Amino acid sequence: MSIRTFILTFGALIGISSAASAQHAVWASKVVEVSSQKAEGKEAFSPEKVLGEPDALPLGQISNNGWIPKKEGPKEFIEVKFAKSVVARQVTIVENFNPGAITKIELVDTRNERHQVYENPNPGPLPEVFRTLQVTFGPAAYRTIGVVVTLNTAKVNGVNQIDAIGVADVTDVMVKKDFRAAPTESISFDSAMVNLGPNVNTKFTEVRPVIAPDGRTLFFARQGSPQNNGGARDPQDVWFATLSNAKTKAWSPAKNIGAPINTPWGNGVASVSADGNTAVLISIYKPDGSFDPKGASITRRTRNGWTAPEKLNIQDFYNDDPENVDFFLTTSGKQLLMAVDRKDGKGQQDLYISFRQDDGSFSRPTNLGSGINTKAAEFAPFLAPDGKTLYFASEGLQGYGKSDIFYAKRLDNSWTNWSKPRNLGPSINSPAADAYFTLSAAGDDAYLVSDRNGTDNSRDIFRISLAPKNKPEVVALVRGRVLDAVTRKPVTATVRYENLITGEEIGVVETNPTDGSYTIVLPAGSHYGYRADAKGYLSEDQNLDVTDRQKYSEQTQDLFLIPFEVGQTIRLNNIFFAQSKYYLRESSYPELMRLVRIMKDYPQMEIRVDGHTDNQGDPALNMKLSVDRVNEVKKYLVSKGIPGNRITTQGYGDTKPIASNEQEETRKLNRRVEFVITKK
Repeated sequence: MSIRTFILTFGALIGISSAASAQHAVWASKVVEVSSQKAEGKEAFSPEKVLGEPDALPLGQISNNGWIPKKEGPKEFIEVKFAKSVVARQVTIVENFNPGAITKIELVDTRNERHQVYENPNPGPLPEVFRTLQVTFGPAAYRTIGVVVTLNTAKVNGVNQIDAIGVADVTDVMVKKDFRAAPTESISFDSAMVNLGPNVNTKFTEVRPVIAPDGRTLFFARQGSPQNNGGARDPQDVWFATLSNAKTKAWSPAKNIGAPINTPWGNGVASVSADGNTAVLISIYKPDGSFDPKGASITRRTRNGWTAPEKLNIQDFYNDDPENVDFFLTTSGKQLLMAVDRKDGKGQQDLYISFRQDDGSFSRPTNLGSGINTKAAEFAPFLAPDGKTLYFASEGLQGYGKSDIFYAKRLDNSWTNWSKPRNLGPSINSPAADAYFTLSAAGDDAYLVSDRNGTDNSRDIFRISLAPKNKPEVVALVRGRVLDAVTRKPVTATVRYENLITGEEIGVVETNPTDGSYTIVLPAGSHYGYRADAKGYLSEDQNLDVTDRQKYSEQTQDLFLIPFEVGQTIRLNNIFFAQSKYYLRESSYPELMRLVRIMKDYPQMEIRVDGHTDNQGDPALNMKLSVDRVNEVKKYLVSKGIPGNRITTQGYGDTKPIASNEQEETRKLNRRVEFVITKK
């Protein structure tokens, strides 16, 4: 295997250079395997310290923010994965202390195969106390999803410390040579703030705007209006407006959302799901109509309106500040951000995160860490649909007034490692208190509350356009309906979506009970599968590859559920083979593991796996290929514990097309694997 050229860059570090960041420069987000570690868990020197951008200081000295192997030997290693795959042209390893121990670097592709790009047969101490090892090479025919770094730590006369591991599809230097702390940077905007006008804003105070991810519905609270549920004495009601003209960005007249969300007490929406069918509300709704401020509630849209709000179950939840609390359910529905005052906090309100459990509850809150929280209050969290860009208000970070809005990027999956918060600047922040920033999935327009130029000096809701370079990462919005494959009628279901490269479930949403509609948001940089689940049905999964997606996009894809009956045929859309080959790609495993679970849940079930090809090439070879492919599927199922006598196979080659073979767009539909229920 050829060893490519490499460059040693001394005097690094921190942050991706502007040239590289414009492309796909990514830092490790997950530790897959490690030979040894000096510390357990995520304490100082642990393997997780290599995740995210370089952050070990001071340079050339042992830092708590870098990994140190426990042993000294020739076969120490660490394997990491990235949140997105890239066609890599470089790999960068930041050695914060005592460099020179690295002997080999291998890239891991999406099929889990390794490709060596660097070798050093003579490891040993270097004259510099730290370095960035940058290895560059031409673009490969595979996509890189991980890196394995091997070290001989016995050859450097002491410990070796690695701070970060990154790859990029450019050869520009990924890290800056000047490691001085950067001055506070502000995000830039394309225009001044625009008042949403009389259809939304009134002489009364409008607060807490929440834009649905599709940008079509704006929820907010209105204070002291005589049209509130409890009249003018009602402290606050939830209202909503819909986008009436996308071109002019005009809104329809706002409407009171009504009961049961609104009561004579103060009401507020904290966040809404991607499809607008689920809303998280401030406080716990009691049966007598009163509130308990020590928590949050959740409500879902039904055929007849919204359900009675139910308490959101958060393990070990408490808030020592009875007056102030904020919540935000992420677009994926898997994480719940909150601003609360707890005993393990940094002081006053801090930002915390809880994770959805299998039973629908949320885990014990975890503090986002000192990179976000200060001794003063942090509140009003909003996580952009990319799942990485966090906007929040802070009274403790340096700003223009009592509280300013900041943003930071999540650097890994720990949820405690963030980029340095940046002030949104004077276009947004003022000497007054500024908070509550919300953004659609497209990332074009942000909405916030301000008392500058408000109606009759009240607080109003404004829109401001983000400059392209400051938008969150690109996402794709997918919407459609979940339908019974036989009757074509809507089905109430749960839609789940996952990363086909890592097998990780990314999010879960509920369909609209009226028309079966759903909406999901997929961050660019990976290949996703998504499906609907409903009792008595089997799902026909779909997939979308947004690995190279450079712009926000929307598309429609209906999902079909097949009744669980003998004779029904279910297409396995998320099974992938190499071109003209029969071996399975790694991205097929999530789909196949679901089939394994189905067959284990129904131990009497028997199936026939059918394989089909298009009409390109020799018909005899096509027939053999279809047979080999379904036999490979059966082999995988058997390897996971399914008895072979429950599975038969049949290859049809190109004899049973379901679409025209004249064009590739339709021809690809004929290349498919299906299974037929023969016994249940």
